[in-house]
Amino acid sequence: MPVPVIFDLFNTLLHGADEGRDQVVREMATVLGVAPGALVEAYHDSWRDRQVRWSLTEAVRVLARGLGADPTNAQVTAAAELRRTFAGRVLNAVPAPTLAVLDRLRADGRQLALISNATAETAEAWPDSPLAERFDTAVFSCTVRLVKPDPAIYRLAADRLGVRPADCVFVGDGADGELAGATGVGMTALRTAQFVDRDPAWPGRTLAHLDELPGVLRDHRPPAGDR
Repeated sequence: MPVPVIFDLFNTLLHGADEGRDQVVREMATVLGVAPGALVEAYHDSWRDRQVRWSLTEAVRVLARGLGADPTNAQVTAAAELRRTFAGRVLNAVPAPTLAVLDRLRADGRQLALISNATAETAEAWPDSPLAERFDTAVFSCTVRLVKPDPAIYRLAADRLGVRPADCVFVGDGADGELAGATGVGMTALRTAQFVDRDPAWPGRTLAHLDELPGVLRDHRPPAGDR
């Protein structure tokens, strides 16, 4: 069976768009009646809670109240919609070459999975993105309450594919210790530096561009062993 591939999402398949996220939060602040800079800081400080605990509307309400506001339901809904719409734009801006690489991997008969430390709006927007139809499964931290590099989130993705972790190749930019997390459960980890050069000290293979991946995979052989 061709080796399955598990991908990170942001700064691996598409640009992380961090500056755009901050700008949307400033627009949300205007709707909520709080200081834009303070809400941006609150969003940065709350990233873990937003990845594993809160829905989109919960995050908006909790953070606004933490800044002294008492937003109405209408304000919360309007602010959340700004964030939700932005998430959809980001996922729909996936580069055409990325889609071409995924199509090549699918044509080779490879199963594809996604593991993303992501907040609720990304998981909500995923089904309507051009990426979704190319993946056999997608594991979002906000849905499963696990984050990389927890070994359980890698094992969950492999289980959904019906394979053992050692059968899989993981591809990511290296955020959140994800590469070491992948190798820790037996996966082969490949670093991509196409969008950010986040972890140049990584001792394993680095891909300057994602279109190198199909050729690298053709030479890869998973370790032998009982399933």
